[in-house]
Amino acid sequence: MPTSHAYMLTKDCYLLSSFKATLFFFFLLSSSSSSFFFFFFLLLLFLLLLPQAAMLFLYLFFLLICYGPQQAISAHCTTITATKTFEKCMTLPTQQASIAWTFHPHNATLDLVFFGSFISPTGWVGWGINPTSAEMTGTHALIAYPDPNTGLLVVLPYVLDPTVKLQRSPLLSRPLDLHLLSSSAIMYGGRMATVHNGAAIQIYATLKLVPNRTKIHHVWNRGLYVQGYSPTIHPTTINDLLSTATIDILSGSTGFTHDNIQTLKIAHGIINAISWGILLPLGAFSARYLRHIQSMGPSWFYAHAGVQLSGFFLGTVGFAIGIKLGEMSPGVVYGLHRKLGFGAFCLGGLQTLALLFRPKTTNKFRKYWKSYHHFVGYACVVLGVVNVFQGFEVMGSSRSYAKLAYCLSLATLIGICIASEVNSWVIFCRKAKEETMRREGLIGGSEKGSGRMG
Repeated sequence: MPTSHAYMLTKDCYLLSSFKATLFFFFLLSSSSSSFFFFFFLLLLFLLLLPQAAMLFLYLFFLLICYGPQQAISAHCTTITATKTFEKCMTLPTQQASIAWTFHPHNATLDLVFFGSFISPTGWVGWGINPTSAEMTGTHALIAYPDPNTGLLVVLPYVLDPTVKLQRSPLLSRPLDLHLLSSSAIMYGGRMATVHNGAAIQIYATLKLVPNRTKIHHVWNRGLYVQGYSPTIHPTTINDLLSTATIDILSGSTGFTHDNIQTLKIAHGIINAISWGILLPLGAFSARYLRHIQSMGPSWFYAHAGVQLSGFFLGTVGFAIGIKLGEMSPGVVYGLHRKLGFGAFCLGGLQTLALLFRPKTTNKFRKYWKSYHHFVGYACVVLGVVNVFQGFEVMGSSRSYAKLAYCLSLATLIGICIASEVNSWVIFCRKAKEETMRREGLIGGSEKGSGRMG
């Protein structure tokens, strides 16, 4: 009995020391970066020990996710340029672009300027109008880029027919079907300006519109390369694929075609980052490390099952939103992200169904069930975390505060796992050494010797 009590006391002391060491480690780390990281770690630690802290943790993570996108929206519009003054302006929802315009109802003439920026010294920037719908195919565009021969900025008309979208043939300049009265492009800095990453550009156009038709489908984008006089395909991030807007130039009202889609994407990202990226790894952690704390009893199992089921059901909601987004975005396909999502969801469903067929501890098939449960569980966690990072790439948020917040939370959990794993091996080695000494009679001999002396 004394040896057993000593072992239990040693085990609990080692766990406590491990948490203290981990706490001290992250405190040092936070002092060199930000005090918030330290408090974030405390919340995660309390989540592992106190279920009541779960809502506080999720609320904080939700704020972090929302903080990133808000900081990225910094574009503003202006009605004054170096050559003209316009009546109205509007900030466009992607690429930090904006437009300003003056509409003359008496002759249905539209004076407009588009404000964009280059993403490459050899790139292009384009703006256009789609006469039928807010999409790329069918757009009549003005595309500006440096002339391959002279290096001077040129703006040429292009029609984006279906063959361009399928990349069956290069995009060649040709006259527009629209009644284009004039067009030009200038860069900030005038003729001395050079095209570079981030260089601002203004594309001017004067068009004769159809009378009594004031709702215009605007399409804009930018690319990395121009081959000869043929602009190449633009990047395929979510912001680039949804750079469209329907604007009533008379009233100034908007109908951004991707408002609902963008809202669903944000919800999809937040829910899946919390469920597949945080809760499921937490559930795996509780099963591997908390089960060895004897003072917890069977509580570790209820914590493990509760966290995993909550994560899976929340992830199911995120998965359903992803399916809906696919239906709302025809032609927009993220193959790897989609495959990883289906894989993680199927594995999560198999894990949930495994609870219904869990054998008793005395059943001879119990060991096979445990092997299956461990393999599928860890595979689901890995796929979920990888797909969260893939989701950041899809959203174009690879350098956002949202990704930073997720990386910090994941790094915290990994740090705790490493400390717990080291602690488990220390306890295992200590127990093995005590067992060896017991077999050799060293522990028993000293206990008997002490008894005779008493």
